[in-house]
Amino acid sequence: MNENIKLLYVEDDMTLSFVTRDNLQLYGYTIDYCEDGIEGLKLFNENKYDLCILDVMLPRMDGYELALKIRKKNQDIPIIFLTAKSRREDKIHGLRIGADDYITKPFSIEELVLKIEVFLRRSGIRKKTDELSGECNLGHFRFDIGNHVLEGPDKKKQLTHREAQLLAAFCQNSDTIIKRDDLLMKIWGDDHYFASRSLDVFISRLRKYLKGDPNLKIENIHNVGYRLITHFEKEE
Repeated sequence: MNENIKLLYVEDDMTLSFVTRDNLQLYGYTIDYCEDGIEGLKLFNENKYDLCILDVMLPRMDGYELALKIRKKNQDIPIIFLTAKSRREDKIHGLRIGADDYITKPFSIEELVLKIEVFLRRSGIRKKTDELSGECNLGHFRFDIGNHVLEGPDKKKQLTHREAQLLAAFCQNSDTIIKRDDLLMKIWGDDHYFASRSLDVFISRLRKYLKGDPNLKIENIHNVGYRLITHFEKEE
């Protein structure tokens, strides 16, 4: 069953928050969102979260004060600050009051997701399982399943948890058709009915990561599912 990672996201920039939430949901996270520090504290007190993402400049209660109050209740939950402030003093202050990291705006979703995954593993939330362990050789690539690392001839790629789950499923069933519904249930669990768009995005990402080997192809089987072909002849 898929782990259900729940994030608290507090941000008063509506445009940024919409884009960020949409992308984080595509990566499979569950997001509780609000626009000010008072509401953020209320949500934190009423719910259980795996990680907090806080803007610094918030109305009613700023991100620094919110982080301090969160830390009084929970010493271990990872906290990531998002801010337009780039001064070294601001970053040091944020880290001193209990933040785990500090991302300066504008930022990429990929950077944010990688930091989220690092802190989830560090806090023990992302635990390796028998399902996600070992290695898999895919043409020119070596996939370290447990550590979510895809290593090619030129570079290494750190995968997110769900990217690793999906690629592991293809490794375990190479050259075999996997039904779309089976992939959705395996990776998204009870939320799979709402994850169809997400699966398409993840398939596109894996195709991009594997494009360095012409003998690897994720084939779309219309109205059925997908198949990872590990060797094929190109049409003349």
